Amino acid sequence: MKLGPEGALTGALAALDIALWDLKGKLLGQPIYKLLGGAWRTSLPFYASIGGNGVRSVDEVLRVVEARLKDNPAAVKIRFDNDRTRLDLDIPGDIAKARAVRKLIGDGFPLAFDANNGYSTGGAIRVGRALEELGYWWFEEPVQHYHVKAMGEVARHLDITVSAGEQTYTLAGVADLIAAGVRMLQPDIVKMGGITGLQRCAALAHAHGVELVPHQTQPTIGHMASLHIAASQLHMTKPCEWNDPSSRTHAVFDNPPQPVDGVFHVPSKPGLGLTVNETELARRRIAIG
Repeated sequence: MKLGPEGALTGALAALDIALWDLKGKLLGQPIYKLLGGAWRTSLPFYASIGGNGVRSVDEVLRVVEARLKDNPAAVKIRFDNDRTRLDLDIPGDIAKARAVRKLIGDGFPLAFDANNGYSTGGAIRVGRALEELGYWWFEEPVQHYHVKAMGEVARHLDITVSAGEQTYTLAGVADLIAAGVRMLQPDIVKMGGITGLQRCAALAHAHGVELVPHQTQPTIGHMASLHIAASQLHMTKPCEWNDPSSRTHAVFDNPPQPVDGVFHVPSKPGLGLTVNETELARRRIAIG
Protein backbone atom coordinates (compact mmCIF):
# COMPACT_ATOMS: atom_id res chain seq x y z
CA MET A 1 0.00 0.00 0.00
CA LYS A 2 2.84 2.39 0.78
CA LEU A 3 3.98 2.15 -2.84
CA GLY A 4 0.79 4.00 -3.65
CA PRO A 5 -1.94 3.20 -6.18
CA GLU A 6 0.06 4.61 -9.10
CA GLY A 7 3.17 3.19 -10.72
CA ALA A 8 4.86 0.15 -9.18
CA LEU A 9 1.73 -1.36 -7.64
CA THR A 10 -0.54 -1.29 -10.67
CA GLY A 11 2.34 -2.29 -12.94
CA ALA A 12 3.00 -5.37 -10.81
CA LEU A 13 -0.71 -6.19 -10.75
CA ALA A 14 -0.82 -5.91 -14.53
CA ALA A 15 1.87 -8.56 -14.94
CA LEU A 16 0.06 -10.95 -12.59
CA ASP A 17 -3.33 -10.22 -14.12
CA ILE A 18 -2.22 -10.90 -17.70
CA ALA A 19 -0.46 -14.10 -16.61
CA LEU A 20 -3.58 -15.34 -14.82
CA TRP A 21 -5.82 -14.61 -17.82
CA ASP A 22 -3.34 -16.51 -20.01
CA LEU A 23 -3.39 -19.44 -17.58
CA LYS A 24 -7.20 -19.43 -17.38
CA GLY A 25 -7.44 -19.52 -21.17
CA LYS A 26 -5.04 -22.46 -21.36
CA LEU A 27 -6.88 -24.38 -18.64
CA LEU A 28 -10.22 -23.87 -20.42
CA GLY A 29 -8.82 -24.27 -23.94
CA GLN A 30 -10.07 -20.82 -25.03
CA PRO A 31 -8.43 -17.64 -26.31
CA ILE A 32 -8.71 -14.71 -23.93
CA TYR A 33 -11.06 -12.78 -26.21
CA LYS A 34 -13.63 -15.57 -25.82
CA LEU A 35 -13.29 -15.41 -22.04
CA LEU A 36 -14.09 -11.70 -22.36
CA GLY A 37 -17.37 -12.48 -24.13
CA GLY A 38 -16.22 -13.11 -27.68
CA ALA A 39 -14.68 -11.09 -30.49
CA TRP A 40 -16.44 -8.52 -32.64
CA ARG A 41 -13.48 -8.84 -34.98
CA THR A 42 -10.23 -10.81 -34.96
CA SER A 43 -8.55 -8.87 -37.78
CA LEU A 44 -7.46 -5.53 -36.37
CA PRO A 45 -6.06 -2.59 -38.39
CA PHE A 46 -3.21 -0.65 -36.81
CA TYR A 47 -1.65 2.77 -36.87
CA ALA A 48 2.12 3.22 -37.16
CA SER A 49 3.32 4.98 -34.01
CA ILE A 50 6.57 6.76 -34.94
CA GLY A 51 8.65 8.19 -32.12
CA GLY A 52 11.67 10.48 -31.82
CA ASN A 53 10.58 13.19 -34.23
CA GLY A 54 11.41 16.12 -31.98
CA VAL A 55 15.13 15.88 -32.74
CA ARG A 56 14.77 14.99 -36.42
CA SER A 57 14.85 17.44 -39.29
CA VAL A 58 11.81 17.70 -41.54
CA ASP A 59 13.50 15.53 -44.17
CA GLU A 60 14.42 12.91 -41.57
CA VAL A 61 10.83 12.79 -40.33
CA LEU A 62 9.59 12.24 -43.87
CA ARG A 63 12.09 9.43 -44.48
CA VAL A 64 11.05 7.50 -41.36
CA VAL A 65 7.35 7.98 -42.15
CA GLU A 66 7.89 6.69 -45.68
CA ALA A 67 9.64 3.62 -44.30
CA ARG A 68 6.73 2.81 -41.96
CA LEU A 69 4.17 3.24 -44.73
CA LYS A 70 5.53 0.03 -46.25
CA ASP A 71 3.73 -1.84 -43.43
CA ASN A 72 0.40 -0.62 -44.84
CA PRO A 73 -0.94 1.08 -41.68
CA ALA A 74 -4.48 2.41 -41.49
CA ALA A 75 -3.14 5.63 -39.93
CA VAL A 76 0.14 7.24 -38.84
CA LYS A 77 0.99 8.97 -35.56
CA ILE A 78 4.10 11.13 -35.26
CA ARG A 79 5.48 11.33 -31.73
CA PHE A 80 7.89 14.06 -30.64
CA ASP A 81 9.43 12.77 -27.38
CA ASN A 82 10.83 16.22 -26.60
CA ASP A 83 12.44 17.30 -23.34
CA ARG A 84 9.50 17.89 -21.01
CA THR A 85 11.47 20.40 -18.96
CA ARG A 86 11.60 22.76 -21.96
CA LEU A 87 7.99 23.38 -22.94
CA ASP A 88 7.14 25.05 -26.26
CA LEU A 89 10.75 24.53 -27.38
CA ASP A 90 10.14 24.72 -31.16
CA ILE A 91 6.48 25.21 -31.96
CA PRO A 92 7.10 26.53 -35.52
CA GLY A 93 9.37 23.55 -36.22
CA ASP A 94 6.84 21.08 -34.86
CA ILE A 95 4.08 22.56 -36.99
CA ALA A 96 6.36 22.48 -40.04
CA LYS A 97 6.93 18.75 -39.51
CA ALA A 98 3.19 18.15 -39.13
CA ARG A 99 2.56 20.09 -42.34
CA ALA A 100 5.27 18.19 -44.25
CA VAL A 101 3.87 14.80 -43.18
CA ARG A 102 0.38 15.84 -44.30
CA LYS A 103 1.76 16.91 -47.68
CA LEU A 104 3.64 13.62 -48.04
CA ILE A 105 0.71 11.38 -47.21
CA GLY A 106 -2.12 13.35 -48.76
CA ASP A 107 -5.30 14.95 -47.51
CA GLY A 108 -7.42 11.85 -46.99
CA PHE A 109 -5.05 9.76 -44.87
CA PRO A 110 -5.65 9.65 -41.07
CA LEU A 111 -2.85 11.31 -39.09
CA ALA A 112 -2.27 11.86 -35.36
CA PHE A 113 0.16 14.07 -33.45
CA ASP A 114 1.61 13.04 -30.07
CA ALA A 115 3.15 15.97 -28.19
CA ASN A 116 4.43 13.74 -25.37
CA ASN A 117 3.50 16.47 -22.86
CA GLY A 118 5.68 19.03 -24.62
CA TYR A 119 3.60 22.23 -24.47
CA SER A 120 2.17 24.81 -22.13
CA THR A 121 -1.59 25.28 -22.26
CA GLY A 122 -1.30 28.24 -24.64
CA GLY A 123 1.33 26.52 -26.77
CA ALA A 124 -0.84 23.42 -27.05
CA ILE A 125 -3.84 25.44 -28.21
CA ARG A 126 -1.68 27.14 -30.84
CA VAL A 127 -0.39 23.80 -32.15
CA GLY A 128 -3.83 22.23 -31.95
CA ARG A 129 -5.35 24.91 -34.17
CA ALA A 130 -2.67 24.27 -36.77
CA LEU A 131 -3.40 20.54 -36.60
CA GLU A 132 -7.09 21.24 -37.12
CA GLU A 133 -6.31 23.12 -40.32
CA LEU A 134 -4.15 20.21 -41.47
CA GLY A 135 -6.95 17.71 -40.82
CA TYR A 136 -5.19 15.68 -38.13
CA TRP A 137 -7.30 13.01 -36.44
CA TRP A 138 -6.25 13.51 -32.82
CA PHE A 139 -3.81 15.48 -30.63
CA GLU A 140 -2.25 13.31 -27.93
CA GLU A 141 -1.07 14.45 -24.48
CA PRO A 142 -0.44 18.10 -25.40
CA VAL A 143 0.39 19.21 -21.82
CA GLN A 144 1.91 17.57 -18.76
CA HIS A 145 -0.13 14.49 -17.86
CA TYR A 146 -0.49 15.50 -14.19
CA HIS A 147 -2.12 18.81 -15.13
CA VAL A 148 -5.53 17.24 -15.67
CA LYS A 149 -7.42 20.54 -15.63
CA ALA A 150 -5.04 21.99 -18.22
CA MET A 151 -5.53 18.91 -20.41
CA GLY A 152 -9.27 19.49 -20.22
CA GLU A 153 -8.88 23.20 -20.97
CA VAL A 154 -6.96 22.41 -24.16
CA ALA A 155 -9.60 19.83 -25.14
CA ARG A 156 -12.43 22.32 -24.63
CA HIS A 157 -10.72 25.03 -26.71
CA LEU A 158 -10.10 22.82 -29.74
CA ASP A 159 -12.24 20.99 -32.25
CA ILE A 160 -9.59 18.32 -32.82
CA THR A 161 -9.93 15.34 -30.47
CA VAL A 162 -7.52 15.67 -27.54
CA SER A 163 -6.44 12.36 -26.02
CA ALA A 164 -4.69 11.42 -22.79
CA GLY A 165 -4.37 8.60 -20.28
CA GLU A 166 -1.25 6.59 -21.11
CA GLN A 167 0.28 7.79 -17.83
CA THR A 168 -2.87 7.27 -15.79
CA TYR A 169 -2.72 4.28 -13.45
CA THR A 170 -6.14 4.18 -11.77
CA LEU A 171 -9.78 4.11 -12.77
CA ALA A 172 -10.31 7.22 -10.64
CA GLY A 173 -7.61 8.97 -12.69
CA VAL A 174 -9.38 8.01 -15.91
CA ALA A 175 -12.63 9.38 -14.47
CA ASP A 176 -10.86 12.67 -13.68
CA LEU A 177 -9.78 13.00 -17.33
CA ILE A 178 -13.37 12.48 -18.48
CA ALA A 179 -14.64 15.05 -15.98
CA ALA A 180 -12.02 17.55 -17.20
CA GLY A 181 -13.29 17.27 -20.78
CA VAL A 182 -10.98 14.73 -22.44
CA ARG A 183 -12.97 12.69 -24.95
CA MET A 184 -10.44 10.07 -26.04
CA LEU A 185 -8.81 7.87 -23.41
CA GLN A 186 -5.54 6.00 -23.91
CA PRO A 187 -4.77 3.89 -20.84
CA ASP A 188 -1.99 1.31 -21.14
CA ILE A 189 -2.63 -2.32 -20.24
CA VAL A 190 0.66 -2.69 -18.34
CA LYS A 191 -0.06 0.39 -16.22
CA MET A 192 -3.80 0.03 -15.64
CA GLY A 193 -3.75 -3.34 -13.88
CA GLY A 194 -3.70 -5.59 -16.94
CA ILE A 195 -6.67 -7.03 -18.81
CA THR A 196 -9.01 -6.63 -15.84
CA GLY A 197 -8.05 -2.98 -15.40
CA LEU A 198 -8.40 -2.15 -19.08
CA GLN A 199 -11.82 -3.84 -19.18
CA ARG A 200 -12.94 -1.51 -16.41
CA CYS A 201 -11.65 1.46 -18.41
CA ALA A 202 -13.65 0.27 -21.42
CA ALA A 203 -16.83 0.11 -19.36
CA LEU A 204 -16.23 3.59 -17.92
CA ALA A 205 -15.51 5.07 -21.34
CA HIS A 206 -18.62 3.48 -22.83
CA ALA A 207 -20.77 4.77 -19.97
CA HIS A 208 -19.58 8.34 -20.60
CA GLY A 209 -19.63 8.22 -24.39
CA VAL A 210 -15.89 8.77 -24.83
CA GLU A 211 -13.49 6.89 -27.09
CA LEU A 212 -11.16 4.21 -25.74
CA VAL A 213 -7.99 3.80 -27.82
CA PRO A 214 -5.46 1.99 -25.60
CA HIS A 215 -1.86 3.15 -25.60
CA GLN A 216 0.36 0.28 -26.71
CA THR A 217 4.12 0.58 -27.11
CA GLN A 218 4.92 -2.53 -25.07
CA PRO A 219 6.75 -5.69 -26.21
CA THR A 220 5.04 -8.91 -27.21
CA ILE A 221 3.04 -9.96 -24.14
CA GLY A 222 1.52 -6.53 -23.47
CA HIS A 223 0.83 -6.04 -27.17
CA MET A 224 -0.97 -9.37 -27.53
CA ALA A 225 -3.01 -8.83 -24.37
CA SER A 226 -4.09 -5.44 -25.67
CA LEU A 227 -5.14 -6.98 -29.00
CA HIS A 228 -7.44 -9.43 -27.18
CA ILE A 229 -9.10 -6.48 -25.44
CA ALA A 230 -9.49 -4.62 -28.74
CA ALA A 231 -11.02 -7.67 -30.41
CA SER A 232 -13.67 -7.95 -27.70
CA GLN A 233 -14.76 -4.29 -27.78
CA LEU A 234 -17.66 -3.23 -30.00
CA HIS A 235 -16.80 0.46 -29.68
CA MET A 236 -13.27 0.42 -31.08
CA THR A 237 -13.20 3.68 -33.02
CA LYS A 238 -9.51 3.82 -33.98
CA PRO A 239 -6.87 1.32 -35.14
CA CYS A 240 -4.54 -0.35 -32.62
CA GLU A 241 -1.15 1.18 -31.95
CA TRP A 242 2.01 -0.47 -33.29
CA ASN A 243 5.26 0.95 -31.97
CA ASP A 244 8.62 1.46 -33.66
CA PRO A 245 10.41 -1.81 -34.52
CA SER A 246 12.56 -3.13 -31.65
CA SER A 247 14.77 -6.17 -31.21
CA ARG A 248 13.25 -6.78 -27.76
CA THR A 249 9.76 -7.23 -29.16
CA HIS A 250 10.01 -10.72 -30.65
CA ALA A 251 13.10 -12.16 -28.99
CA VAL A 252 11.72 -15.30 -27.31
CA PHE A 253 8.46 -16.06 -29.14
CA ASP A 254 7.83 -18.29 -32.14
CA ASN A 255 4.66 -16.45 -33.14
CA PRO A 256 4.89 -12.79 -32.11
CA PRO A 257 2.13 -10.42 -33.24
CA GLN A 258 3.03 -9.08 -36.66
CA PRO A 259 0.64 -7.49 -39.16
CA VAL A 260 -0.23 -9.21 -42.42
CA ASP A 261 -1.56 -6.99 -45.23
CA GLY A 262 -2.11 -4.15 -42.80
CA VAL A 263 -3.92 -6.00 -40.01
CA PHE A 264 -3.09 -7.96 -36.88
CA HIS A 265 -4.82 -11.34 -36.65
CA VAL A 266 -5.66 -12.26 -33.07
CA PRO A 267 -4.71 -15.92 -32.49
CA SER A 268 -7.42 -18.44 -31.65
CA LYS A 269 -5.06 -20.60 -29.55
CA PRO A 270 -5.76 -20.84 -25.80
CA GLY A 271 -4.81 -17.92 -23.57
CA LEU A 272 -2.80 -15.17 -25.20
CA GLY A 273 -1.96 -17.54 -28.04
CA LEU A 274 1.80 -17.01 -27.76
CA THR A 275 4.36 -19.80 -28.02
CA VAL A 276 7.60 -19.33 -26.09
CA ASN A 277 10.82 -20.39 -27.78
CA GLU A 278 12.47 -22.19 -24.88
CA THR A 279 15.87 -22.32 -26.58
CA GLU A 280 15.97 -18.56 -27.08
CA LEU A 281 14.70 -18.00 -23.55
CA ALA A 282 17.42 -20.24 -22.08
CA ARG A 283 20.07 -18.45 -24.12
CA ARG A 284 19.12 -15.15 -22.49
CA ARG A 285 18.81 -16.48 -18.95
CA ILE A 286 21.13 -14.84 -16.42
CA ALA A 287 22.17 -16.67 -13.27
CA ILE A 288 21.63 -14.72 -10.02
CA GLY A 289 23.85 -15.27 -7.02
